[in-house]
Amino acid sequence: MARKLRIEYPGAVYQVMSRGDRREAIFREAHDYECFLRTLAEACEKAHWQVHAYGLLPNHFHLVVETPQPTLVAGMKWLLGTYTGRFNRRHRQCGHLFSGRYKALLVDARRPGYLKTVCDYVHLNPVRAKLTRRTQPLEAYPWSSYPGYLATPRQRPAWLRVDRLLGEWRIPKDSAAGRRAFAAGLEQRRTEDLSETCRKIERGWFVGSAEFRQELLAQVTQTPGASHYGEAVQEAMEVQAEGFVTDRLKALGWQEADLAARRKGDPAKVKLAAQVRARTTMPLAWIAKRLAMGSRGYLTWLLYRQGKPS
Repeated sequence: MARKLRIEYPGAVYQVMSRGDRREAIFREAHDYECFLRTLAEACEKAHWQVHAYGLLPNHFHLVVETPQPTLVAGMKWLLGTYTGRFNRRHRQCGHLFSGRYKALLVDARRPGYLKTVCDYVHLNPVRAKLTRRTQPLEAYPWSSYPGYLATPRQRPAWLRVDRLLGEWRIPKDSAAGRRAFAAGLEQRRTEDLSETCRKIERGWFVGSAEFRQELLAQVTQTPGASHYGEAVQEAMEVQAEGFVTDRLKALGWQEADLAARRKGDPAKVKLAAQVRARTTMPLAWIAKRLAMGSRGYLTWLLYRQGKPS
């Protein structure tokens, strides 16, 4: 199964989700939710995390975590392993509690709107899961950071950082009036159609601008590693392949229009296709389209003919 991207750097923000093995419950009773929050507090102290939002549901959890130091992987390993041990001892069971790898989307927190998008997604998750009735206020669900946002600073945990999200909501001060404005705004969001936003978060590998995406792809390209898999690596490989094609066209003295103008079986194009195939991981269908060489099957035949002894 293709893995999701793991990139770590100081100041990174992630929207993290982990689900129970076979979608089974990871929280069976109030004690389990409380135990997880205590464990999360310990993880924040050990890994120096700042949590902007969290949501605990019966069979999965969401976190929006900022890492002033690049400690996501180490912190998550400790958090998941420690909570699993505590859960298993309490319920007298053994084995895995969580299903495979956790999902971690990188969030473009330097540009306005994206942190708000993922935090709102997390705070509204109990509504999507039908864990609150329509007549109930959002704060009726106790196992998310949303009630903490409505509490006074003394009443909320030290590891829950509220200032950045309130700023995204254009609320200048963590005051009673500011908290009321935040509650009114999120209750309004509750009535909106957020299906498209949810799809992007649930299916993507990052949440952010096109510039942020390019920055991340550059990191994957420059520092490939065993932890880099999935959609991000595929995009990074395409960036590398594009760069190689551009360089080869320049070496040939060709313009982009020359690819379309020359015939599909032009010997120079066939040679270029062979070089792209040898130097990149892009499939033949991509190469055929990129070099204007017709179908994948036709390119396969051209490459076979080129390599056949005369």
